[in-house]
Amino acid sequence: MRTGTTAALLLSVALVGGCTGRAREPDAARLVERAGLAMGSELRLTAWTSDEAAARSAFEAVFTEFDRLDALMSVWRDGSDIQRLNAAAGEHAVPVAPDVRAVLRVARQVSDWTGGTFDVTFGALSGLWKFDHDQDNRIPDPDEVHRLLSLVDYRAVALDERAGTAYLKRKGMRAHLGGIGKGYAIDRAVDMLRRRRFRDFMIQAGGDLYVAGHRGEQPWRVGIRDPRGPAGRSFAAIDLSDGTCSTSGDYERCFIKDGRRYHHILDPDLGEPARGCRSVTIVADSAMLADALSTGVFVLGPAAGMTLIERLPGIEGVIVTAANDVLISSGLQKRIILLAPPTDAP
Repeated sequence: MRTGTTAALLLSVALVGGCTGRAREPDAARLVERAGLAMGSELRLTAWTSDEAAARSAFEAVFTEFDRLDALMSVWRDGSDIQRLNAAAGEHAVPVAPDVRAVLRVARQVSDWTGGTFDVTFGALSGLWKFDHDQDNRIPDPDEVHRLLSLVDYRAVALDERAGTAYLKRKGMRAHLGGIGKGYAIDRAVDMLRRRRFRDFMIQAGGDLYVAGHRGEQPWRVGIRDPRGPAGRSFAAIDLSDGTCSTSGDYERCFIKDGRRYHHILDPDLGEPARGCRSVTIVADSAMLADALSTGVFVLGPAAGMTLIERLPGIEGVIVTAANDVLISSGLQKRIILLAPPTDAP
């Protein structure tokens, strides 16, 4: 089984932290924020700092970096490395940037870990199932889906590090980095802010989030969205510092037809949306790993997905199953704050 997520990954994780209660002095540290659109979803940057000008400058650099990476990795940007890679599928290798090769290497690792439930070549199906800005709420013909399933195979992506190239071995294959590229961009942004000597900050892009240091005197408190509740409602929270979490869920880019929910997280063994989970949140050190694993675990399903989470060092997770049960990995049992049972609805 293989799948991927799109660039506009779900707004699954919300910041719900409180204040420190300290009186503000003219030069005291305070929250500095900026938000805007990047890589198809909202990018929100927050720093706890006394140097607002330096934070604004750093935020501008982060937005520029997201745009640079989007120009390399997007299937929607003319001339991107991924567009050129897809156009040459089955014909010849193409030069791709070191950033793209780095993402493809990690994608291969996560594909191996998940038995292929995470697979960047799910793009072969994206023309049939449309959940990006082209969403049309149409269920594709099963015969069309079956015809394209053979083009989804992460093992048919070849990298040549010496030549700096990548190659899709079958004509008609299409790579799509929507389920991992935003995580890579967040990891890059973390490095940028740390190099500029920021210690306390938050980066959120859609359902992917990294927090560093503290919000004043407290850790950052991160909420996990209720998959069937209204936007902004969390059913659980985690106090987090110097870590990342990523949530994949079935509730943002979706439609319901004849009582069944169809969403963008595809199980390419079947060529249709995966059905075992409502949401998966992965807590890790790397945003790129968390981004990809949240998708792979979602498609694996609750039992196999939690088994994988427990097996991988440094990885924790929370799963809301299709039956609305909440599964929590052993490393989070004493850290998770359950606010209310998740809403139960189709």
